[in-house]
Amino acid sequence: MDEKSSGSSHHRFLIVLLMVLLFGVIMVQYACPSRSECQMLHHLGSWFKVVSVSGSRGNGHEIRDQKDPYVAEDGALVRFIPRFNFTRADLNRVVDFNIKGDDVIVFLHIQKTGGTTFGRHLVRNIQLERPCECHQGQKKCTCYRPGKKETWLFSRFSTGWSCGLHADWTELTRCVPSRMDSGETLNSLPRSVKEEIFLLNYYYITILRDPVSRYLSEWRHVQRGATWKASLHVCDGRSPTLSELPSCYSGDDWSGCSLQEFMDCPYNLANNRQTRMLADLSLVGCYNVSAMSEEERWAVLLESAKRNLRGMAFFGLTEYQRKTQYLFECTFNLEFIAPFTQLNGTRASSVDVPPETQHRICELNRWDVELYEYARDLFLQRFQVARQQERRQARERRQQERRRLRGRLTAKQGVRQLKPTETSHQPNSHSAETEEQQGEKADGDSVESEVLLPNWWDLDENGTMEDYVDNVEHW
Repeated sequence: MDEKSSGSSHHRFLIVLLMVLLFGVIMVQYACPSRSECQMLHHLGSWFKVVSVSGSRGNGHEIRDQKDPYVAEDGALVRFIPRFNFTRADLNRVVDFNIKGDDVIVFLHIQKTGGTTFGRHLVRNIQLERPCECHQGQKKCTCYRPGKKETWLFSRFSTGWSCGLHADWTELTRCVPSRMDSGETLNSLPRSVKEEIFLLNYYYITILRDPVSRYLSEWRHVQRGATWKASLHVCDGRSPTLSELPSCYSGDDWSGCSLQEFMDCPYNLANNRQTRMLADLSLVGCYNVSAMSEEERWAVLLESAKRNLRGMAFFGLTEYQRKTQYLFECTFNLEFIAPFTQLNGTRASSVDVPPETQHRICELNRWDVELYEYARDLFLQRFQVARQQERRQARERRQQERRRLRGRLTAKQGVRQLKPTETSHQPNSHSAETEEQQGEKADGDSVESEVLLPNWWDLDENGTMEDYVDNVEHW
């Protein structure tokens, strides 16, 4: 009796101890946010949660507790809270891209946004009926349509810098149609009519990046001797004069410049580069800054950039590589061979910048910061909509499969119920089975096994996809 009482008291003590421990972990999570100094304790609490949940569900449903790989790649919130309102057309971005017809993807490559890596994906990493032909030692690849000697891709690695080095929106929308047009009939049409026709077949895409990281990356690139002197900056039919676009340096390049020198140049095109390259510069008099005040000029450019970004067939974000791949594949109904990889160890990330300097960079790139926040919100909302549609379609497929199996099962049960009646009235009917009845008997076992499928079809729809592997070259 004493042994039984001591054993039960021992169990009660363990239960009380466990409850106290769990209560303490819960309280620690309230006192210690996930990014605080007591992060280890927070993870301990998360471990207890996972163990308790998985234990209650059983081993058969462990897939539900796995993390979504799209969340793991960039640390984005599971429940994204939108800040901007977009129309259904803005969010449901799926285009009817016909690679065998006249459609062309035009890549607007903004400096230091990871566009080189993405451009290589376009020519080397897409599953195509007729893959691009890329040869070692050659900078450009041949990307022809199936059965035609016509390119479906206008980019650095397919057509080269045909409209100028890092041509912007203003240049591309006016240059690409004339570069791609080789038909005499279209050449005879007025320019306005031609552009209206071509805009129906040209799908513009681009990549954006966090403004501070992009700015630091461009400074490091210029520091090593990059100039982009070959850029034309054509607007309204001409390039800007030296007085309209002065240079920040007097020599051949600006190599060795300090970050302070880079920030102090008022003519530095690195400032708000993404906003300027995505806007229609003809709305503000091109590079003639005397046409209106600086505040008014940039406000017009920002609204133009937002409008053009919404109207583009696709844009991605450097900080969201996997989501960028997913949205591109959903938009164009094309699939990449190897998955994208999120790389955070860039040259910009290796720069140790004091907080006051980062604040100065944000001020210099005020319009880019606003554009990026807008683009990030639109990007993540598009991702949410695409994932919801994918899950809804998967759910509809499962429901259709269930209905099909129920119909087959009902038909089989009806046949079994009819057999005794037929036997009583027709004793020799078993020797005259129809072909349909023979078929039912032949696949009877498969029907019975298929009926069990709904038990595992009802798994949580947030199941993980196969994780990505490293394959992208470090930029």
